[in-house]
Amino acid sequence: MEDTVDNVENWVNKLQITTTKDVKVPPILFDQVIGQESAGDVVKKAALQKRHVLLIGDPGTGKSMLAQSMVDFLPKEDLEDILVFPNPEDSNRPKIKTLPAGKGKEVVKQYQIKAERVKRDRARTVMLIIFSIIFIGIIFAFLYGVIILFYAIIAAAILYVALAMNPSFRQEKAMIPKLLVTHTPNEKPPFIDSTGAHSGALLGDVRHDPFQSGGLETPSHDRVEAGNIHKAHKGVLFIDEMNLLRPESQQALLTAMQEKKFSISGQSERSAGAMVQTEPVPCDFVLVAAGNLDAVQGIHPALRSRIRGYGYEVYVNNTFDDNDGNREKIVQFIAQEVQKDKKIPHLDKGAVIEIIKEAQKRSGRKGKLTLRLRELGGLIRVAGDIAISEKADLVTSKHVMAAKNLSKPLEQQVADKMIEVRKNYKTFLTEGEAVGMVNGLAVMGANSGMADYTGVVMPIVAEVTPAQKKGNGSVVATGKLGEIAKEAVENVSAVFKKISGKDISDMDIHIQFVGSYDGVEGDSASVSIATAVISAIEDIPIDQTLAMTGSLSVRGAVLPVGGVTAKVEAAIESGLKKVIVPGSNLGDIILDELHKDRIEIIPVNNIQEVLENAFVSGPDRQKFLDRISQFLKPKNLGPGPGRVGANVG
Repeated sequence: MEDTVDNVENWVNKLQITTTKDVKVPPILFDQVIGQESAGDVVKKAALQKRHVLLIGDPGTGKSMLAQSMVDFLPKEDLEDILVFPNPEDSNRPKIKTLPAGKGKEVVKQYQIKAERVKRDRARTVMLIIFSIIFIGIIFAFLYGVIILFYAIIAAAILYVALAMNPSFRQEKAMIPKLLVTHTPNEKPPFIDSTGAHSGALLGDVRHDPFQSGGLETPSHDRVEAGNIHKAHKGVLFIDEMNLLRPESQQALLTAMQEKKFSISGQSERSAGAMVQTEPVPCDFVLVAAGNLDAVQGIHPALRSRIRGYGYEVYVNNTFDDNDGNREKIVQFIAQEVQKDKKIPHLDKGAVIEIIKEAQKRSGRKGKLTLRLRELGGLIRVAGDIAISEKADLVTSKHVMAAKNLSKPLEQQVADKMIEVRKNYKTFLTEGEAVGMVNGLAVMGANSGMADYTGVVMPIVAEVTPAQKKGNGSVVATGKLGEIAKEAVENVSAVFKKISGKDISDMDIHIQFVGSYDGVEGDSASVSIATAVISAIEDIPIDQTLAMTGSLSVRGAVLPVGGVTAKVEAAIESGLKKVIVPGSNLGDIILDELHKDRIEIIPVNNIQEVLENAFVSGPDRQKFLDRISQFLKPKNLGPGPGRVGANVG
């Protein structure tokens, strides 16, 4: 497929920059979000109208940045300070009062001054009484003897202790209100990240009082703690991984969203705070909930309905088109990461070229760039660390290449060890020929949430034996197969039944996935299974310098699969010479300089083309291919590359 834009090297060299230091970084956070224009428009509308938003998408695609940027577009409102006052009528029902921003501290200070004045006046009164008793004792001592003075001093001391221990003499501090939420005038609306917060931190709590009586108790209002929903009043409340929030907390959050106020009570039933419940506390916030696609299942239906009814649901992009404008955004992203990190040098043009190529590769699709930018940013930082360790002034392409090797995901590190062990013990062949044995290709880490896959070579062996009972043949596959993989084996059985042209009802067909200790899932081994089984049935050897991947329809069309670049890289690292891939995946393969031109890539569109390239030349091969050609006319193959867009793993 022809590129619609220049290759990366030519494009970068045309840029009017020397390093990423010359790239202007937008000052507004909203403009720093890369590739999420449609989601950004929705978020902007939601902020202006104070609507709730549910952002769903892959990790590292900019969901939290979109949420943070909302505070720049919220309508200008006067922020409020929230205070909690003691309630003389019911100490377990503290009163709530709101004041303009900045006034709360003034009110608290006034009450503190008043309390100090009351305390001084009371202390002055006590001392006056004490000295009066002692003075009277001195007068009576002259009339009735010194013993009277002694009694007067004892009486004064007892009175002082009694007054000091009297709870009513220590209540001045109990009348001081507590400041729950405070702001300064002209402050930006608050952005509160409540990801992973427990119910007390999210909804507010009342601390436990271990004494509760005897004049040692802490006033109820002084134990009240504001929750994040109250701190986000007239601002944005952001909760990532919304599905991890307990159902009870989600229900309480729904109530807060509906009423725009929520009372604070003790969250633990065993705490003294459980008896305390404040008057409703204002919490008029904009909720931005985020998560991966599977998070939708864990969100309370009523809460999701509230968001949909009074806001937006947005699925954020994980790739965007590879064109001039979007490449410029990737360059902007690189400059942003360097500026944010503040510890690594800027990148030269060679390093920028490698980063853009990596963005192409991690997208997994032709003509696309990845938007899983957090992991791409990790690569930039590792390259910067390497440059710092070498005391270099700029990050170069050499540093980026070294960073790719140093920052391999765990799956890739494990795969490297597996390849080494399998080579030593010859669990798969890289030369010669063998009947019923194929070097299949698989990916590790498909469910890890990482942007890039890790490829491995997975040998697949097939053997055909007579069935124990005539007409009772079966297909047996072993290797901890998942549901999709089991169904793929059943689908493929239709292909080799048709192609072989033999009655296989008297045969047991055994298929083994060698070394699949962690299980096998997906249908990308369909082509490999069919090739191995047909080889075993027809006794035609397979070229062992070759590996293959691809899904297969029941009519023999080769369908596209995911992670094809990682699979090709695994074949290269294993020393294989050729690899068969679905024709529609050919444009998805993006190899770096380390792997380029080290393997022959053979695109195929149907099972006949697979067998033509996989079977070793010989009279049996040619006879078989001639025989099956009549069964596999293109019009009979059904949906194939270009006709089906499903991307299966």
